[in-house]
Amino acid sequence: MNFGAALLFPFQWLVSAIMVGLHDGLSSLGMPASSGWTWTLSIIGLVLVIRAALIPVSLRQIKAQRRMRQLQPDLKKLQDKYRGRTDALSGQAMAQEQMALYKKHGTNPFSACLPLLIQVPFFLALFTVLSGIPTAADSGKAIGAMSHEQVAQFGESSIFGAPLAASVLHGTPPGGNVVAVWILSMVMILAMTASQFITQRHIMARNMAAGTVAGPAARQQRVLLYSLPAVFGAGGIIFPIGVLIYWTTTNLWTMVQQFVLDPGP
Repeated sequence: MNFGAALLFPFQWLVSAIMVGLHDGLSSLGMPASSGWTWTLSIIGLVLVIRAALIPVSLRQIKAQRRMRQLQPDLKKLQDKYRGRTDALSGQAMAQEQMALYKKHGTNPFSACLPLLIQVPFFLALFTVLSGIPTAADSGKAIGAMSHEQVAQFGESSIFGAPLAASVLHGTPPGGNVVAVWILSMVMILAMTASQFITQRHIMARNMAAGTVAGPAARQQRVLLYSLPAVFGAGGIIFPIGVLIYWTTTNLWTMVQQFVLDPGP
């Protein structure tokens, strides 16, 4: 096991343990254990568990966004003060004054990205778990907290004819419907990129309402507005259906949460 795999292993175990626990709970309520819908609801439940645990961090993110909006007029004045001064001493002085402003307001340009960064290891863990299921099922191995029987069961499960372990780029397991995989993948890719775009547009609209469209934070938001949906859209063809379910659900959660917690003036 290499160093990266060793770092990711605890997250793989936690993600698979939550998913298995939810799956077993749904099975005890009468849902078929081998049904793709039981596993799909387990993945959606995994999102709800992780995002509910991140609510305190998300509240801090919203507060950080508000403080950055309040800070923008001061940053604009600072930029005007040093406009046209390209020497190293001026650049250093401007950077120091910017850091002083961030410290005074208790924020920084990257604080709003914290919930996304925290989710990255969970997302990578789920991606490696689901991507490894076809190989593990063939070799009789377990993955994380999933037993070999559960791995094989997941590998054979599907929704609308699309196996949860299938992806556009890596193909469809035997018995799966290739057309269903493509259609379901495209629908979810569109849903997750659209929700990401709407969320970022809402954040930018809040800044426009506050009169703070200038400055580095606004430029950062414009970059994120188009780059994040493009990244998710391009990456969607790599993700298994199960991962697309996870990422679509979490993007929809983020969109609703942003409108509820920071609805605007």
